Amino acid sequence: MEKDTLSLFELNALVRQVLERTLNHEYWVEAELSECRERGGHCYMELVQKDEHSATPIARASAKCWRTQWSILQPYFERATGQELHAGLKVRLKVYAQFHEAYGFSWIVTDIDPTFTLGDMARRRKEIISQLKAEGVFDLQKELTLPLFCQRIAVISSQTAAGYGDFVNQLMDNGQHLQFTTRLFPATMQGEQVEQSIIAALNNIYGNIADFDCVVIIRGGGATADMSGFDTLALAENVANFPLPIITGIGHDRDESILDMVSFARVKTPTAAAALLVEHLKEVLDTLNSCQERIALLARQKLSAHHLRLSAIAEAIPRLFSIMKTRQEARLNSLYSQLSALIQQKLLGQMGRITAYEERIPMLLERRLATEKHRMELLTEKLKALDPSLLLKRGYSITLFEGKAVRDPGQLKKGDEIVTRVEKGTLKSIIK
Repeated sequence: MEKDTLSLFELNALVRQVLERTLNHEYWVEAELSECRERGGHCYMELVQKDEHSATPIARASAKCWRTQWSILQPYFERATGQELHAGLKVRLKVYAQFHEAYGFSWIVTDIDPTFTLGDMARRRKEIISQLKAEGVFDLQKELTLPLFCQRIAVISSQTAAGYGDFVNQLMDNGQHLQFTTRLFPATMQGEQVEQSIIAALNNIYGNIADFDCVVIIRGGGATADMSGFDTLALAENVANFPLPIITGIGHDRDESILDMVSFARVKTPTAAAALLVEHLKEVLDTLNSCQERIALLARQKLSAHHLRLSAIAEAIPRLFSIMKTRQEARLNSLYSQLSALIQQKLLGQMGRITAYEERIPMLLERRLATEKHRMELLTEKLKALDPSLLLKRGYSITLFEGKAVRDPGQLKKGDEIVTRVEKGTLKSIIK
């Protein structure tokens, strides 16, 4: 029984011998990198294959690329794709099997096909662009305009990036002495955290959006190979829907990233982004200066025209005044003559009326006096008829109390003194 027992080393050596005899060729394999890290000059990878429908891993394996081969493959791949190898990237690798008694099984990478990765990257970029266009957001930033006085700049960049310093220096030390203010919103600009970091910075800017005129995303100073973080759907959607114009200057010369495509304007470098802003504000300043010169010129022309007009009027005033004076004097003389004739005519008419009145007045007075005399005679007869003495002569009497005729005995009371007038005199009585 003991003779059939192997040590672990012997068993692993047996496995290695079997693999070396049966898997003694190199194989091209397509897989997705779930992990990729460099240590000691070697590259260690974790490969995964996912189900097309559920994205569930259905196969996993470890792979290694030794230092001598990695020093060749790494720059070759990055030059061809503009990308560093990173998690999530689909790759086509040439590998051979290796089993080590102490370290176990691993695939050893001897070659890499960048065209496969480029094809997958192109497919993913095409899918993202198609989705952005289907959502109607691909060109939203292009519909915006830079404010005329675009001077308050929100900057998304790595705080330690040389490109950020170049941008600020270019902006502040412009030859036209134009004034700008910048505020940095730090973000990771390389690696797997690019998407989340830039989106978080955009959200912070949105919280203070009234303080800024535009946003600049710059990356200068980092490795130009790793651009995958700028080709994601979530980042593109956030940039496309942002209400302020976004200028990108993430420092690469190969094909535009999706971030560049959806942004308001794309330049190659941070300094080019600063130059764009300086040139924009300079154009506004030049326009204002041109408008100022035109306004001043038009004002001078207008003043000159008015001055000439006033001079002509001033020269014409004495002549016009003389003509007007002559006309008015003639008119006044005509009016005076007309007024005199009218007054004379009116006086003659009134004199005729006065003469007629003078002739009629005596006759009218005599008629009026006769009428009034007759009226007086009638009144005298009426007064005589109403004379109380006539009643007394007929035997009537008049009783007076306090000088007034008594018409009702109820007016009197006991002790009142009354006076009774008769034809021949008066009688005084006391009421008992």
